[in-house]
Amino acid sequence: MPYDFDHSPIRRGTDSLKWQRYGAALPLWVADMDFAAPEPVLAALHERVTHGVFGYGAPPEELTEILCARMEERYGWAVAPEQIVYLPGLVSGLNVVCRAVGEPGDEVLVQTPVYPPFLTAPEHQDRRLVTAELCAERRDGRLHYSFDDTAFAAAMGSRTRLFILCHPHNPVGRAFSVDELSRLATLCERHDLTICSDEIHCDLLLDGRRHTPLAALAPDIAQRCITLMAPSKTFNIAGLGASFAVIPNSELRRRFKQAMRGIVPDANILSLSAALAAYRHGDDWLRALLDYLTANRDYLVEYVSHHLPGISSTVPEATYLAWLDCRGANLPGNPHQFFLEQAGVALNDGAAFGPGGEGFVRLNFGCPRSMLTEGLERMRAALAGRP
Repeated sequence: MPYDFDHSPIRRGTDSLKWQRYGAALPLWVADMDFAAPEPVLAALHERVTHGVFGYGAPPEELTEILCARMEERYGWAVAPEQIVYLPGLVSGLNVVCRAVGEPGDEVLVQTPVYPPFLTAPEHQDRRLVTAELCAERRDGRLHYSFDDTAFAAAMGSRTRLFILCHPHNPVGRAFSVDELSRLATLCERHDLTICSDEIHCDLLLDGRRHTPLAALAPDIAQRCITLMAPSKTFNIAGLGASFAVIPNSELRRRFKQAMRGIVPDANILSLSAALAAYRHGDDWLRALLDYLTANRDYLVEYVSHHLPGISSTVPEATYLAWLDCRGANLPGNPHQFFLEQAGVALNDGAAFGPGGEGFVRLNFGCPRSMLTEGLERMRAALAGRP
């Protein structure tokens, strides 16, 4: 059936963080698409609301079965039901991992620029953050990032216990290759690191690419991995709060669950209903969404190249997030602030993504084409109007 992504529900005035944070500005920032969730998800939520009882929820057995089958079908990854741990959100999962691995004062390694909660979770759990920058280069005028083996290995110290990977990567849009993942895993094995792989964008690969979970590379790698996934970004239900961890190692799983106790609540009944409906009936909608996002990405990349002088973009292989380098545009001060004040467009400030992010902004193209076009044209006019 056809899906209409060119029109979206009006969100201003609906207590939307995305549309409320920056007032009247056009919001192209937080990773929250402007599309209604798939109809089967809406139907499942209506049915649950009509039932009228919102007590404590328990994950449906069918949801666990569907997840295990999905991992096998999509990735050739054998996941047993007991290896799945449900969570109310990915960010809580990042913090639980930091608490479960190592001791206070130990180090957590991340690659930057990266999703900001990667940078704050270690300190929240009395760990020390260490960073290694991804390697950035220009390819045919476009921005491309890759794994830097030397910088990664050099960042590991005697107290480094945990590496948190963002795969697919937010904000640079990389879907790392099997070769890159294998090199990462080899270095982590050599230094006996536990790996937390945030794969929340794993269903949003563009151009027909296929996602490879890090833990699916080999059984010995899986034994040191905690993989975080969710239906939230895929089906635009992030506000409902549903995600899960896959932890094959029983001892690591025990420590993870222990770190959750008394702090992390269960996933709520509405989120579980939505997740089940999304995974059971949402794949046709998802295929149409990926086509739309790919077209939006291509439009964005060409527009930036031809109409935003001094700015260059990544060509995202996954996600609906573009990473824009504004350092060549000679903007006065912070580019996030410039576009907010001069264009009325709200973007994410690249500085919040850690080393390698200053002078950049992140743009969300998970919206109707008309909204994306309006935002880009406002940015173009702001650049043209500089003194």
